[in-house]
Amino acid sequence: MKAKVLLVDDDERLRQMTAEYLLQHGIESEGAGTAAGALRLLGRQHFDLVVLDLMLPDGDGIDLCRRLRGGSMPLPIIIVSAKGDDVDRIIGLEVGADDYLAKPCNLRELVARIFTVLRRFGQTPGAAGSGAVQRHRIGEFELDLWSRSLLRGGELVRITTREFQLLEALVLHARRVLSRDELMTLISGRPSEALSRSIDIQISRLRQLLEADPASPRYIQTVWGRGYMFVPDAPET
Repeated sequence: MKAKVLLVDDDERLRQMTAEYLLQHGIESEGAGTAAGALRLLGRQHFDLVVLDLMLPDGDGIDLCRRLRGGSMPLPIIIVSAKGDDVDRIIGLEVGADDYLAKPCNLRELVARIFTVLRRFGQTPGAAGSGAVQRHRIGEFELDLWSRSLLRGGELVRITTREFQLLEALVLHARRVLSRDELMTLISGRPSEALSRSIDIQISRLRQLLEADPASPRYIQTVWGRGYMFVPDAPET
């Protein structure tokens, strides 16, 4: 059975990106942009855990955390907030949060923390990704997310960790245009102007490896002025 998480954050784009990433790792979610919206959803649906931002437009996330902790059925809570100094971290944990991550956080780390907290509460959801496809075909290649490897004809293909992470981000968000900053956030948890320039170089290397004609890519396509998009079933050109 998949875990179900409530994402409470006023950044709608970040909520959507996080929700898509969680789903790829076997975690369902709903989102709320305000404390009031979170309470409404909690009154209507069952959730296994809450991922909570401290800075909400209609109140302090600390107050919401305290209120959730005081309920008849306390939920596990992970605070994910840009207020990442030690004082806020300590206050968050003191009012009942089970874990605390500073923004911007690596989404892979968030997934790991979610499963760790759920296990601590005696819940045993399937391993991360158990509800998601673990092998993705890219022409003659196969991306294996479970073993963290790229295969061709069953043989291991040499690829750097960063290239694998970039390819994974593209594949898990197939048919969606991702900007350089979005790709950097998915890979490392934070955008970086300096590092985002390296995305173009890594994309070029992946095309040299995966594409029959790197100059006219079939799978990793450029959307001019916006970013890159992975198209798994693109027709031959």
